[in-house]
Amino acid sequence: MPRQLPGDVSGFVGRDAELAELDALHAGDGPDGLVPVVVIAGTAGVGKTSLAVRLAHRISERFPDGQLFVNLRGYDTGPPLVPAAALERFLRAFGVPASAIPAGLEERAELYRSLVAGKRALVVLDNAATAGQVRPLLPGTAGCLTVVTSRHRLSGLAVRDGARRITLGMLSEQESVNLITTATRGYRTGDDPAQITELARLCARLPLALRIAAERAATHPLLALPELTAQLRDESTLWEALSSPDQEEADAVRTVFAWSYRTLPPPAARLFRLLGLHPGPDFSVHAAAALTGQDVRQTHNLLDLLAGAHLIESTGAERYQFHDLLRAYATNQAHQEETTEGQHSALNRVAVWYLHTADAARAAAQTLHPSVLSPEQTRPGPVTAFDGQQDAFAWHRREQANLLPVAQAAAQAGLDEIAWQLPATLHCLHIASGTFDDWLAMAHTGLEAARRLGDQTAQALMHDTLGTAYKDSRQLTQAAEQHQAALDLRTRIGDLSGVAESAGGLGLVHLWQRELDASRTRLEQALAFYQQHGPRLRTGPTLCGLAYVAADLGEHQQAARFAHQALAVYRETRADHYMHVDALLLLTRVARNACDPAQAEEHMAEATAMLDATSSPALKAALHLEQAALHREQGRHDQALEAYWACETLERSVGNGTGRALAYNGLGQTLRALGRLPEAIDFHTMAVRILRDPPQPWHLARALAHLADTHADNDQPEHARQHRTEALTLLNGFTDPPATTLCRRLQELTTA
Repeated sequence: MPRQLPGDVSGFVGRDAELAELDALHAGDGPDGLVPVVVIAGTAGVGKTSLAVRLAHRISERFPDGQLFVNLRGYDTGPPLVPAAALERFLRAFGVPASAIPAGLEERAELYRSLVAGKRALVVLDNAATAGQVRPLLPGTAGCLTVVTSRHRLSGLAVRDGARRITLGMLSEQESVNLITTATRGYRTGDDPAQITELARLCARLPLALRIAAERAATHPLLALPELTAQLRDESTLWEALSSPDQEEADAVRTVFAWSYRTLPPPAARLFRLLGLHPGPDFSVHAAAALTGQDVRQTHNLLDLLAGAHLIESTGAERYQFHDLLRAYATNQAHQEETTEGQHSALNRVAVWYLHTADAARAAAQTLHPSVLSPEQTRPGPVTAFDGQQDAFAWHRREQANLLPVAQAAAQAGLDEIAWQLPATLHCLHIASGTFDDWLAMAHTGLEAARRLGDQTAQALMHDTLGTAYKDSRQLTQAAEQHQAALDLRTRIGDLSGVAESAGGLGLVHLWQRELDASRTRLEQALAFYQQHGPRLRTGPTLCGLAYVAADLGEHQQAARFAHQALAVYRETRADHYMHVDALLLLTRVARNACDPAQAEEHMAEATAMLDATSSPALKAALHLEQAALHREQGRHDQALEAYWACETLERSVGNGTGRALAYNGLGQTLRALGRLPEAIDFHTMAVRILRDPPQPWHLARALAHLADTHADNDQPEHARQHRTEALTLLNGFTDPPATTLCRRLQELTTA
């Protein structure tokens, strides 16, 4: 269960009345009973987030099924977080794998509501700008509480969603004094209470401003409060970035910001304002160093200084973020104090750092995709080093929220080469993570950048990247279109290696669509090039693809020959173990179909020995599925049931609906063999249901045929006839020998 609440606010003071009211609303003690949504509204810097976090920690034990937190960035200088992206985070937090997350907003919201139905979960939506940004994130059943913070009233939530609003005002004078006193305790003594009150008044009793001012007082213990308040009163820097309904509050906040900013040492002040140009929502020490071009150790010290002054906040090991008001102030200072060229150079430095760090992660993560960076490109300062594949993947997860904004900012700044090279470099990391929304958006950004450059090679690469993203997200029509566009472009410019790559990608899409003749043509085209020009390793996956085509066509000897050739390539090139396992599982399947169980067992044993703790769940699931079929055909039904269940569990964990359906179908076949017909019907029915959405005609026709056979054994001939008739309709589009054989058998049974 997710536990996403940030740490409780240290030195929290006041708000007793508001906390009591919130407690009463949650406990159902109000006039309308239990309230499912609470909106904490108030002006910028008034402490809405602090109150929401304090409340969440007070009541978290009442929500054992999960606590979700997301900053919707409704008032950030960059774009707000869209509901679809927030839902993706929530679904992942509940264990939904990337490939199982629907593409559409409505479908994601439906899945989210299904997951929290009947649960007691707490959802905190921070910094919402509109009701429309919030509504898709609301649970649909009782038992959950959603806490929303916003500068606006969000009246639509009250009208349509039963929300109750608490409008947060300034702290009382005494609460403001208590906050300053608490923050400076142990650092200052002997301050006149009247002077503390005056300092609180100058901060407009806004918690954000009060904390910054208190920190200034704590770090200057020998400076009398009258001198501090005089400096604050004299600060006249104008800042128009803050929008507040109360001009006095706006003046107070920007005055405190400016007052704190002006006292920073010049290197820290420069870092602060340049951080306002960072495109993403948070940043690492290395990214901050890249922005300024400074040494990492020096940058680390300066970041600690800024965090100590409450101008930024730490979010984890060597990672930081801004309050949205402070980001706006920092950005404004950068625009005022840095030249246009200086701002462009800072963005270029950090974008180059992300690009080269991503390239280092690519190198650590895989071997099939070469670097797209040219030797002439300037390398930044120290790039993060990675200790193997898992370390590279961990970096990608940490930086995921920044990578798309960096690519988009690069495109907007005219850094078009970086804008296409970044998604190209991240291609293999996107494949592993399955972050389809960001992957597709970044690739489209890269495609437009490549078009502006007139770089047809880069355009084709982006088309292929989009093709893979669409294929892996089960959008096969769009995948075929993108790979075809890449193939046409590469053919036109005479990029033979690119033609081979695009043909191979298109061949795999055709294979998934069971367009076997077209798949074979494209894969043979790719294989001919790789065999003649290399690289040698790429012939292996292409041969394996051809082996699958041959196996699906019933050409078992040809499939075995291709699979053995692929294995020879993998051994020669010392390819990763997952490639070996893929070929060995295909050889197991071929041996089963050739009625050679001894050979099948041998291939299965070799494949099993190659799996280890780092093997992907998808690969383990494929092995269990083949292993289960082998057990079932040898009459080892208990072992078959166990293996099918292991497959189903793993396929569920990676979100592969087709894999789950195949496991259910196998369970149904095994239970039918055991004479447990009602149970078999249930499992075949579950397989059919999954394979209908999205429609997968070949697998669905086979599942319907098995369901029909089980109904026939269970003395339900009418059900059997209906399912066979539907299966025959689905098979009309297939002309390959296995489909023809199945069609002929179904026709005979239907007319018997």
